[in-house]
Amino acid sequence: MGNLEQRINFAVLLCLLSVALTSCNSCGDDSYSPKPRGFYRLQFPAKAYQEYSGPCPYTFKYPTYSRILRDSSRDAQPCWINIDFPQLNGKIHLSYHPVTSQKVFNELVEDSRTFAFKHTVKATSIDEARIMYPQKKVYGVYYTIEGNTASSVQFFLTDSTRHYLRGALYFNEAPRIDSIKPVLDFVKKDIDVMIKSFTWK
Repeated sequence: MGNLEQRINFAVLLCLLSVALTSCNSCGDDSYSPKPRGFYRLQFPAKAYQEYSGPCPYTFKYPTYSRILRDSSRDAQPCWINIDFPQLNGKIHLSYHPVTSQKVFNELVEDSRTFAFKHTVKATSIDEARIMYPQKKVYGVYYTIEGNTASSVQFFLTDSTRHYLRGALYFNEAPRIDSIKPVLDFVKKDIDVMIKSFTWK
């Protein structure tokens, strides 16, 4: 009986020893740790701009690595266009409306605010900045929408009497700010150039 007990004790000791040895292998410097989430390294094109001067009553500079497309949505009006960024998977939607009365103007301005603040549910903050170029009669508001929202930048431009243009930037992918931030920062510079170069015909 003593012999059997010794053999059982020896077998248990061997098992415990093998478990201890295998678990210690993962205790050293080579222990596993999950890799942080990574994103593709993007190659951005060099900044260069060209003039848009179509049949609509406005003109501006836009990037050479983008293209102007007519808005093909069902309710699109003649001077609704998109600045398409095929490499960056995004678009700036531009919708133009003639201002026919003070009432129409007030409604358009309120609509732009409503569209921007529709993102309140997912936005961490929404900032408004005034756009003012009195010498060109270009005025407006620029909305910076922070957080995982469908649109991070919206704005409108107007001369406050005859013309109104609303712009909104969208990317064709799930709104995760950590992954699109480099692209967003890149396109924001193009929007700044567009607004600064914008004139009414």
